[in-house]
Amino acid sequence: MENKTLVVCTANAGKLEELRLLLPKHLVLRTLEEAGITEDVPETGETLEANALQKARYVHERTGLACVADDTGLEVDALDGAPGVFSARYAGPQRNAADNMKKMLAELDGTSDRRARFRTVIAYIDSDGSEHQFEGEVQGTITHELRGIGGFGYDPIFLPHMSDLTFAELPIEKKNAISHRAQAVWRFARFISE
Repeated sequence: MENKTLVVCTANAGKLEELRLLLPKHLVLRTLEEAGITEDVPETGETLEANALQKARYVHERTGLACVADDTGLEVDALDGAPGVFSARYAGPQRNAADNMKKMLAELDGTSDRRARFRTVIAYIDSDGSEHQFEGEVQGTITHELRGIGGFGYDPIFLPHMSDLTFAELPIEKKNAISHRAQAVWRFARFISE
């Protein structure tokens, strides 16, 4: 199969590494910096779908290359679906994962309903400008304390239903077998391989 260059529209090293492990090897992944994008990519949408598409369009318009962008949100039932699209900025614009988890655990203190879901939406824009979206979701609960040292973001407090371990306690291979991002990436990978 012919190699295809794909710009990954993220500065998050954890996301990039997960994509490298999950996507077909004929895809040559380029970082934003390698594609000449050094400014922050905007994400001002009010939904995960809008943010993912906005990021992919922004990079595609500047590079003309095929682009893939995602937006992921943690949606907590007891918080009426928050933080959702604001997951990265939940505790403020500094985008600090430790602060985000601390705020969430404080807001859920004393709450018995800790049901949550992670959702990822991937937007793909091919070099010809055609647009496609793919979604993945995993149900789980929010723990009462941080558990594990792996992963990134909310991984230390998210316990997926099919595991006794948080995402941060799972080896990356096992997380990639069940995660929301993996599901979205598999759908994308199947599409791009056809």
